[in-house]
This record gives sequence, C-alpha cells and structure tokens, in this order.
Amino acid sequence: MKGSGHQEKNGIFSVIKYEGDNNNFVWKYPVEDFTMGSQLIVHETQEAVFFRDGQALDLFGPGRYTLETQNIPLVSKLYNSPLTSDSVFHSEVYFINLTTHMGVKWGTDSKIGLFDPDSGMHLKLGACGEFNIRVNDSRRLLIKLVGTTKALSRSDLFSASGSEGYFKSLITTKVKSYLGNAIKDLRLNLLEIDSRLEELSEELHKKINPTIEDYGLTISEFYLTRVVLPEDDPNFRRYRQQFADKYLLVKEEEIKKAQAVALKERKTVEAQAAVELKIIDTEGNAKTLKIQKQAEAEALKTQKQAEAESYKMKAEAEAMEMKMKGYTYQQETSRMVGLEAMQNGLGGSGQNGASALGDLAGLGVGLGAMGGVLNMTRDAISPVTDTSTQIGQNVSGIMQNAWSCTCGQNNITSNFCPNCGKKKPEATVNQGWKCPNCGKSNITSKFCPDCGTAKPQQPVSWNCTCGTQNITSKFCPNCGKKGEQ
Repeated sequence: MKGSGHQEKNGIFSVIKYEGDNNNFVWKYPVEDFTMGSQLIVHETQEAVFFRDGQALDLFGPGRYTLETQNIPLVSKLYNSPLTSDSVFHSEVYFINLTTHMGVKWGTDSKIGLFDPDSGMHLKLGACGEFNIRVNDSRRLLIKLVGTTKALSRSDLFSASGSEGYFKSLITTKVKSYLGNAIKDLRLNLLEIDSRLEELSEELHKKINPTIEDYGLTISEFYLTRVVLPEDDPNFRRYRQQFADKYLLVKEEEIKKAQAVALKERKTVEAQAAVELKIIDTEGNAKTLKIQKQAEAEALKTQKQAEAESYKMKAEAEAMEMKMKGYTYQQETSRMVGLEAMQNGLGGSGQNGASALGDLAGLGVGLGAMGGVLNMTRDAISPVTDTSTQIGQNVSGIMQNAWSCTCGQNNITSNFCPNCGKKKPEATVNQGWKCPNCGKSNITSKFCPDCGTAKPQQPVSWNCTCGTQNITSKFCPNCGKKGEQ
C-alpha cells in the first residue's frame, strides 16, 4: 500500500501507527497480521489496545514500542507455541483518542410535561444545551460499543438522524426524566429559571454521567443553556402577569420602607445635631462667663496688689524720711499727740489736766513720751500720773475688750455691731495644746509633762483694722497695710 505510511516486510507490515481522523473516538488499524519485532507508535493523548476474539488484550500508552513476547503477554497466551522473532501473529489493533470533545450539542426532541409547584399549573417545557465528553476507559469502550467496526466517530455517537446518535438519544431521554424532578427539588420558579441554569446543569450532570460512564466515557462538563417556556399558553401568560404585578408591589413596599427608614435616620441625625449644638452653645456661654470671672478676679488682684505696693512704698518713704530726720515713728506720733494736747490745754492743772492725760493714755501714749513733750519734772506731774494711770488702765481694759466686725466697723465695745447689727463673736477658751509625740491634751506648759516634747511653735498672727484677722504675713492681704509685729 504505497502512500499509506505503512512499512511492509515480505507482505507483513512492520510499523503500526494511528492514521485516523481527529474526530474519531476509536480508529482500527487496517492490518491484522503482524511479525514479532514490529514497531508500534502511540501518540500523545492516545492509547493502543490489542483486541482478539472479543477480548481487549494488551494496552499501550504514548510512546514507541518494539513488539516482543514480554510486552504483549496477553496476545502471546493465545498461541500454542512460543512466538519467535520471525513469528507472525494475528490481532486487531485499536487506537483510542483520549482528547476531550468540546461543545457537543443536545436538545429535547419534544416538550417536557411537568407540574409547577409554585403556580400549580401543568406546563410543557423544552430544553437544550451542550456538553464536553472524553474516553476514560478504553477497554470498556471497545467491549461495549466497538465490536468489529472499523471506527467510532463523534457523529456515530451524537448524530441526530437514523439509527446513529445513540448517546444523544440517551442524553435527551435522561434530561426529560430528570429536569422536572430537578426543578421540583430546587423549588425553582419558572419565571426565574434563567438565573438558576447553573444549579440545574449540575443536577442533570450528576444524574446523566453515571450512565455514560458504563460505556467507558465521561462527561466532564454539562450545560443547560436554555429552557423554552410555554409562551403560547394563556394560563402561563396570565401567571407571568400576576407574578410581575406581585413583584412590582413588593418592590414598591420595599421602596416605601427604605424611604421611612431613611426619614427616621434623618430625623434622628437632626435631633442629635440640635442637642450637640445646644451643648456647644451652653459650653461656649459657660466658658465665656468663666473667662469674664477670671478676668475680673485678675483685675481685682492686680488692683489690690497695686494698692498694697503703693501703701508699702508710701510707708517706706515715710520711714526713710524719719530715719533721715533722726527719730522713730513712735516719737513722731508722741510729738504730734503732745502738740495736740498742748493746743487743747493739757498744761492746766486739776481735774482738767487729769482728764487730758487720761485721753492721752487712752490713745496709748506713754508717760515718758508725754513728759518729753511737755518738758515737765517727775514731781510736777506725779499727781497727774497716778490719776492718768488709773484712767489709762480703765481705757486699756475697755480697748482690750473691743472687737472688729466683718462689715469693716472697728473698736466696737458693745455686744452688737452699731453698723450692721451683727452679734459679737464668742471668745474661744484656750484649751491648751496637744502633744504630737505622746498624744496628751490640754497642756498649758511649754513642755509636755509626760514625754518632755517642746510645745510646737505657732506663727505670730495679728488683726488688721480693716477687719481681717489672724494674719501671719507682714502686710494685710486685704488692704495691704503693714502689720505691727
């Protein structure tokens, strides 16, 4: 056979290889007698099977083989005598195409009757699609389908005409049987079936593929691409309209609900914003008031500090002037009082003189000062001194009982303030001191009689004429007057 690609040795072909069409699932080598040592060539995505007396014998994958007894053991067993290098043996060789055949189309040849669980109607549907298929068991395919045929092509399995196309009929029959059940199991609405085609495809694939695998084939992918609805059925058209009305009503209610929720959220946001603005306004007013109060306090503090500093500077100036003139503040005061006394007739005698001296004693002026001012001898003023001393003691006792009111009134001798009517505060009874070491109370001595601990030193305090009491600093914190300590 020239041009056929076979190599012939003494009428026996010595090279065996595939020369069929790529659309074939199975292709039979045309020669059935071979010599030992012949070459077998199997291409990628192919298998070669030696077949005899209805049995699939030795199988070869992709590669180049020299036929020998050890690599065709099943063929060798059929012969009574051992095969030698020149032996001729009879066998059929089939090449199996393992590539996947893509896009094999299928479709139902008649409408499928089913009961729609959602609408309760009996309807008739059509369906179509495609699938991909390949060989997964060469021996089984040969035994089940090939027999003594020379080839098994794609059209042999899936043609739509004549007695051929066995698998196409098988698939459409399975689709008719399982489609209705799949729709029922998945509870699909026929009007939404286009969005669920993938789920339906998977269900049909699981149902159909086991039957195909019995023949040594497998469907790798199965697709239901379209379901033909009964558009010419008036009941179905009415059902479609009802479904559309229901869908629109539901969508309208969803829109209203969404609008209500949005309105509620907007009202909530507005209320929250109003509260936050009110809080911000209140906090702003409070902050402004606080700033004003702080400013007023700072201004008052500055004023008092300025007054105190002015008084301090004035007092320091007067003290410096006196120091430069060579006398003290007390001497200056005595001099001024003496001059006043002289002008009021202190130099007279008798009762008037005693009265005048009593006034001076009430003012706290010492007799030595008065003597210095009036230039009197001790003998001349001794009668007056006795009288004035008694008067001074009386006046001093009264002054010691005098008190200052918080309203600013000073040297009050009555029980109530003549300015505001406030009652004189009760005198506190000195209860002594408490030892910080042993805890003994009401101690009047300078040392604790139990442990000998010295009495704690208390800061010396004084009361200002402005009414501020228990001042421990050199100047009054209220009016700035210097304390007499």
